[in-house]
Amino acid sequence: MAIRPDALPTDPAVLTEMVLALDAENEKLRVAMQTLREMIFGKRSEKLAVLVDEQLALELDDLQTDATRPAPANDDAPAAKSPDRPRKRARRNIGALPKHLPRCEQVLEPEATACPCCQGQLHKIGEDVSEVLDVIPAMLQVLRTVRPKYACRSCTDGVVQAKVLPRLIESGMASTALVSHVVVSKFAWYLPLYRQVQILAGQGIQLDRATLAGWIKRAAWWLKSLYELQLQMIQAAPRVFCDETPMPVLDPGRHRTRICQFWAHAMDDRPWGGPSPPAVAYVFANGRGTEEIARQLMGFSGILQVDGYAAYKALARDHGGAIQLAFCLAHARRKFVEVYKTTQSPFAREVIERLQAVYAIEAEIRGSSAEQRLAARRTRSAPLMEALRARLTAMASQLFSQSKLTEAINYALNHWDGLTLFLRDGRVEVDSNTVERSMRPIAMGRRNSLFSGSEGGAESWAILASLVNTAKLHELDPQAY
Repeated sequence: MAIRPDALPTDPAVLTEMVLALDAENEKLRVAMQTLREMIFGKRSEKLAVLVDEQLALELDDLQTDATRPAPANDDAPAAKSPDRPRKRARRNIGALPKHLPRCEQVLEPEATACPCCQGQLHKIGEDVSEVLDVIPAMLQVLRTVRPKYACRSCTDGVVQAKVLPRLIESGMASTALVSHVVVSKFAWYLPLYRQVQILAGQGIQLDRATLAGWIKRAAWWLKSLYELQLQMIQAAPRVFCDETPMPVLDPGRHRTRICQFWAHAMDDRPWGGPSPPAVAYVFANGRGTEEIARQLMGFSGILQVDGYAAYKALARDHGGAIQLAFCLAHARRKFVEVYKTTQSPFAREVIERLQAVYAIEAEIRGSSAEQRLAARRTRSAPLMEALRARLTAMASQLFSQSKLTEAINYALNHWDGLTLFLRDGRVEVDSNTVERSMRPIAMGRRNSLFSGSEGGAESWAILASLVNTAKLHELDPQAY
């Protein structure tokens, strides 16, 4: 509603307050408009070099032709390495193909082996060998099992016959290999069931999508015990990564979907050579409240690496110090990235560049022992973080309390103890990207499948995705696993 001149107050103090409120509202609207523009036209990368290039492309009114490319931020460029450390070779198949692949030889003989001059027989003096990577397209076949019966002609007893081989689906028409193929295609390579039905139809096999869904449900039933054992192993570790993501589930009664949750529990000690192997387990739940995560982590004590979600903080308070939260530095940095995208704030860019130096140190010490990482962090990273805290504290008192930059600063300062836990424990990571990466397969499958057909289907999704993605973390072929 427009402000009429006769409705304006005459008190200068009230007018000043009104102007400040309108200015704050305008800033929020500008940020919302710029954020929407970024969502539609911009890139999602949080690298500072990409951000600056993107801002130059989006400045439709004032094009800056003399802008210089800034130094890369965070993980834009590899960390500076010592001269005595050899450069890691690129992983390329140049010169030879993998030795574990079977070789299928074809020998190309000349049309004639007689000498064109004297017609004598030619003899072999050498050969040229070349290898190319070939593929055999997926081929369906019928596995026909025959079990002969044998009996004695001299007596009435003693009929002998081999036992039936165990199968995943008894009395079904699908072999264990076919069911595994359907499971891996959906949960490892994000191929929805309706597309798999179309692929099978192209080979003359007419199946209903519900049939494949039944196979998946049966496979999940068989593997549920293994999944529960893997989840227990992760939750028994002293350091656990945790995150959650929405999962739409079809609600037939209302002819729409309702938003449920997938919680991810992960562990990975490879960055410091620890004993825990990489693993992830997903848990389907109807909500994302404190009571849900408390039920999942009942009896857990140790370090929980998470983002700043309030449910984790309430969980730590309720456990009386048994759970220590290590917050994600990437989440804190992301808030300054959002501010820089929308406002081009020099201070936001300064914070990003300061965090770049911390991440560069982490890249150098990755793979070292926990003691070595802690020593390097105390001597090199701790002064950088302390200087950053001083800058954040000083700037917070100079900004308007409702600005986005103030929100980013307050988030970092309010979570400072958890954000700097890596300075006091060499086993702790600086961020929760370990579990963030494990959420990508769920997001890819959700984008392709749109929703889960039922709660039972979502539970099967959690079970099978846990086992398949853990196999991928170990660089195993999920189909063979």
